[in-house]
Amino acid sequence: MSEGIRVAAADEIDEGEAVTVDSTTAGTADDIAVFHSDDGNFYALNDTCTHEEASLAEGWIEDGEVECPVHSARFCLKTGAALCLPATVNAVAHRVEVVDGDVILYPGDAPAGS
Repeated sequence: MSEGIRVAAADEIDEGEAVTVDSTTAGTADDIAVFHSDDGNFYALNDTCTHEEASLAEGWIEDGEVECPVHSARFCLKTGAALCLPATVNAVAHRVEVVDGDVILYPGDAPAGS
């Protein structure tokens, strides 16, 4: 289990928006995008689309999915599953929680139920 990283106060990330945690801070090979989904929950995926070098944090968030802004590949926010072409490789999902009003990211820890 990794040590948690405070990303931001939960009310600082609007629903439908995302922020990135750089790889140096996260201790990972890729930056991590933390999404505030339209269902009110927070999710985290590796930021780089598995199809093309594009930031998923810059994509569109809707119905529990993020759509890559370059070629419209879609990924499940909960599991990172690639949902349509051109992506065929899943994104890596990370555990994220809201603790005392702060969004806490646990890089390398899989989210519950994934």
